[in-house]
Amino acid sequence: MKAGASWSRSPSSVDRVLVGRVGRPHGLDGSFVVEDASDDERWFAVGSRLLAGDREVEVVGARRGGAGRRVVKLDVPVARGTALEVARESLTPTGEDEYYTFQLVGLEVVEEGGSVLGRVTRVEPGVANDALALDAGLLLPLVGDCVRDIDLEAGRILVARGFSDPA
Repeated sequence: MKAGASWSRSPSSVDRVLVGRVGRPHGLDGSFVVEDASDDERWFAVGSRLLAGDREVEVVGARRGGAGRRVVKLDVPVARGTALEVARESLTPTGEDEYYTFQLVGLEVVEEGGSVLGRVTRVEPGVANDALALDAGLLLPLVGDCVRDIDLEAGRILVARGFSDPA
């Protein structure tokens, strides 16, 4: 699965993908920590163009801060909390059995045998693997033993039995 890009559903950004948010200031030069930063390094490289609100901005400085967090400086000041997005069509095409996080959010999750478990509300990053967080409160590991099939056209994820059972 391609990680770190989530779908932005605001009316003004229908075809945008969230790659981070403007976080706390870092230093005195206008740089800031990128919150919820995408794993894709290219979005935060010097010269990259991002969408911040209703305008396009350019990354003019990039480095790693404490704990390896991304720190960037843009060509214009942007308010803390502002979404940093890219156009959906600028994403690299996925390979077979690869999906962007935003593609999974909203899909119905069905257990083998037909029981509907809920809808994906977010994908939780993990150390060993990511997990699907469902609106029903379940957290399912995003691994082959659990996830049997992802059908974007049908809007459905098929999971193996036994993963939704309470511990």
